[in-house]
Amino acid sequence: MEPKKIFIAATRQNDGKTVVCLGLLLVLKEIFKHVGFMKPVGQKYILVDGGKIDKDAILMKKVCNLKDDLSDINPISVEEGFTQKYLDSPHKEKLVSSIIQSYERISKGKEVVVIEGTGHAGVGSVFDICNAEVAKILAAPVIIISIGGIGKPIDEISLNKALFEQKQTVVKGTIINKVLPEKKATIEKYLEKGLKKFNMKLLGILPFIQTLSQPTINQICECINGKILAGHEKVFRQIKHIIVGAMTPRHALDYFKPNSLLVTPGDREDLILAALSYSKIAESSCEMISGIVLTGGLYPHKTILDLIKKQDLPTVLAPYGTYEVASSIHALVAKIREEDTEKIEIAKNIVKDNIKIEEVLN
Repeated sequence: MEPKKIFIAATRQNDGKTVVCLGLLLVLKEIFKHVGFMKPVGQKYILVDGGKIDKDAILMKKVCNLKDDLSDINPISVEEGFTQKYLDSPHKEKLVSSIIQSYERISKGKEVVVIEGTGHAGVGSVFDICNAEVAKILAAPVIIISIGGIGKPIDEISLNKALFEQKQTVVKGTIINKVLPEKKATIEKYLEKGLKKFNMKLLGILPFIQTLSQPTINQICECINGKILAGHEKVFRQIKHIIVGAMTPRHALDYFKPNSLLVTPGDREDLILAALSYSKIAESSCEMISGIVLTGGLYPHKTILDLIKKQDLPTVLAPYGTYEVASSIHALVAKIREEDTEKIEIAKNIVKDNIKIEEVLN
């Protein structure tokens, strides 16, 4: 028996496909015994046993305890130079065959399969298997994810819907993500009216949850090619505020708050001591700062470094200057990882509480 299929697309990058797919999988696993996941084409990959596998594929397999092979969950990974090689020697039939064969193995014995696209409907057009084409190949109905607002998401959804329909693919509806709770009622009212003109169903509105967008110290360390000097067991603390140490300690203390990260040159020992003092005093009330990033590749004096290690405050040494480090952290998009248990639970709950699961499946 052919399983139910759901193709999750988006109007752009970072609309929340990963959160929706993860939450949906976890909810579906409470309803069905046999649930599958597939990301036919991946772009952000890591090496696993010599193969290039999309990060989302790895996340879903580990968190949802999927038994299928990673090479089937993500059969095509777009590595550097992939596009040039394809244009020099097109081989669409081979790519299509790979997707179909992997899907056949993934879907065997499953009751429902969630398929994650890559970006908007047209991503992949340059090598002849855009998202709309993949949905057509797998005969999977599509749900389009967009982000909060009224006019802009409707415009972008209608544009993506047109490309999917050009490929004779059914678009079931849309889910709007990252909506401020106080604006939900108004946005829902006018989205319903606007989407009706395009024969689109509104399948859910997900609230903006700041926790989901907060990076951990570990993610920041990777982003800036840093080295962890202290607090190795606490690097999964989430960061809500960034404090750039370009002030006196007296003024810096006014900015210290829970879940904040101090970014300062490694030789600003006055600021480092201020941060350590603040954290020590606030430790009992759990209001200490989350950590420190020392920039410029500069180590503080050995005595201060010993204090940092004794207090076990997460501290990262960055090889770049303060401005570059702060800019990189600001631009960092925090993706859910398998160790982010709080974020995983949030993803599951917002899908369960805000998406019309029956309409998604029917």
